[in-house]
Amino acid sequence: MKFSWGLILLNILLCLNVSVWSQEERPVITPNQFEGTDTERIQQAVLAAQETTGQVIIPAQNENGSQIWLLDSAILLPSDITIILENCTLQLSDQCRDNMFRSDNVGEGITHPQWNKNTRIIGIGNVVLKGADNPRATGDSHRVLVLDPRAERKAGNWRVSYGSDAGKKGIKQKGDWRNIMILMGYVQGFTLKNVTIQNAHAWAVSCERTVDAKISGIHFDCPETQTIDGKEVLVGNRDGIDLRHGCKSFHISDITGTLGDDCIALSILETHSENPEGGSLHSTMVTTRTWNGAQDDIGSITMENINCHSLTRAIAIRANDEARIQNVTINNVTFQGGYNAMLVGGRGYGVDSQPGKINNIHATNISGDGKSLIQIEEAISDCSFTNGVYRGDGANMILYEKIDSTQTSHVVIKNLVREGKMTGPKR
Repeated sequence: MKFSWGLILLNILLCLNVSVWSQEERPVITPNQFEGTDTERIQQAVLAAQETTGQVIIPAQNENGSQIWLLDSAILLPSDITIILENCTLQLSDQCRDNMFRSDNVGEGITHPQWNKNTRIIGIGNVVLKGADNPRATGDSHRVLVLDPRAERKAGNWRVSYGSDAGKKGIKQKGDWRNIMILMGYVQGFTLKNVTIQNAHAWAVSCERTVDAKISGIHFDCPETQTIDGKEVLVGNRDGIDLRHGCKSFHISDITGTLGDDCIALSILETHSENPEGGSLHSTMVTTRTWNGAQDDIGSITMENINCHSLTRAIAIRANDEARIQNVTINNVTFQGGYNAMLVGGRGYGVDSQPGKINNIHATNISGDGKSLIQIEEAISDCSFTNGVYRGDGANMILYEKIDSTQTSHVVIKNLVREGKMTGPKR
């Protein structure tokens, strides 16, 4: 990466004046003060801010004359940094096979990350974060890249997703964590606020081993299909927000939009993976998939005001084996789409969850259509689902799949309405 004269001059000025500038008088650092590609200029601004003000403003106007910031690789975010996105559009280029933003303590070959802290991405006004017009790779680490996913599915090959890298010799032919637009790992204190995310290459936002986080005001435009060169192609795994191993103390609010997959997913899965090392390009997690006990459980999560259209679910909660997901509070979810407003305890991703390991999930004011309002697949305990409205035509508002209701314990279900009529105890 080039080191511009702009950065040198800025540091000289800061050294000369830092003792006399007030908080309001601190210089504004923007990538327009630096030279190079858009990625290089933004990264240089981050470096300058890291050493000085702690804040970068990315404005709407790019000094190269465009109205967009085009990224060829991830912007790496250190501790104590605030990125202010001011009425701007950032887009991944067709050459990019990387995240848009990633905490700088995780990445390829980093097997034992150190903790970062206080990382903020805040939108002001109309902020759009876009995937590539013609992405090189999409989907998770199980998806094989193909040019015509619909044809492959018709032939019986379901684990596929679009990628212009498909069939190219010497280039990885499956997706991985680089397809996630915003990826945080081992971060204490993370804020993401007021952005629209369009056509993510897989999950839009994923947090691993991240604590004390606030995510709010996010709008998704990430349907399962994308038009490329005039042809509609399928893109797999377009979740909205994913919380993985070790995520604790999250507040997620005011989430809207369209997703090709789960809007919000809490997951501790495949804990005995064949690719346990962190930093591997053979995983959709950038940190290790190994579950290391209570520190890697998910807990103290609050979600409210979720209004989404999804081919699968608004909220999905899945854990394997001994891993715990607990103390989750959910209020005011409106769902339209495929399966259910909520899935609690999804199977098919590894060793079944042990009884009671998924516990204290409390959801209220849930409405939706689909095959059921809520689907339960594991032996959950001490949970409640109250004040629900089901608009679908499924036989059961609460659907027990691959499990009998007697295998759950202390689950309260009340005040559920089907098409305007209150249900009784029958589920």
